[in-house]
Amino acid sequence: MGLCFHYTGRLRDAKSLSTLIDEVKDVSNVFGWKYHIFENRFPNDTFENRTSFEEVYGICFTPTKCETVMLTFLSNGTMVCPPAIEFFAKDEDEKRRSYMYFNSVKTQFAGVVVHQFLIQFFKYLNKKYFEDLKLDDESYYWETGDENQMRERFKLYDTLLDNVALSIETFPIEPEEDIVAYFERLMEHIDRLKNKK
Repeated sequence: MGLCFHYTGRLRDAKSLSTLIDEVKDVSNVFGWKYHIFENRFPNDTFENRTSFEEVYGICFTPTKCETVMLTFLSNGTMVCPPAIEFFAKDEDEKRRSYMYFNSVKTQFAGVVVHQFLIQFFKYLNKKYFEDLKLDDESYYWETGDENQMRERFKLYDTLLDNVALSIETFPIEPEEDIVAYFERLMEHIDRLKNKK
């Protein structure tokens, strides 16, 4: 739980990969963010026509108190989530296989400023490097550019998280109670509260 943005897309030009990596690396260095570079050039600076999961190209970086942002691609230029390859590349179910191509970044704990910066950074990268980028921003800042709405969405998510934490504090797990027993007891408690109304 927490505010996120989700994205899919493709790299427009295979030759641009090293420049994209350099720009992301420079930004990461300015802010002191950790990053990891995968393969930094496509073979012969061209995309392959086939889909291969053998190599991942690109870079990922991790802003402070934020989930890792993946700017990573398969040999055909399609964005990919490297950890998902392990789970879904050999899956026979087409829908589950498609999970490899979706990336999500939780920015809730990084805060409004980091979230806003990342969305603006994606706008910049999209103009220069991507095609078919689809980004779904739970704060709606990507879609609207409305800072007030973004801040309100962050407050809403903060409130929801606070309520969950308060619920756990006011209805704690009992000593030696396993998680299944805890949730059964919690659901019974909720049902009793509902029936009183």
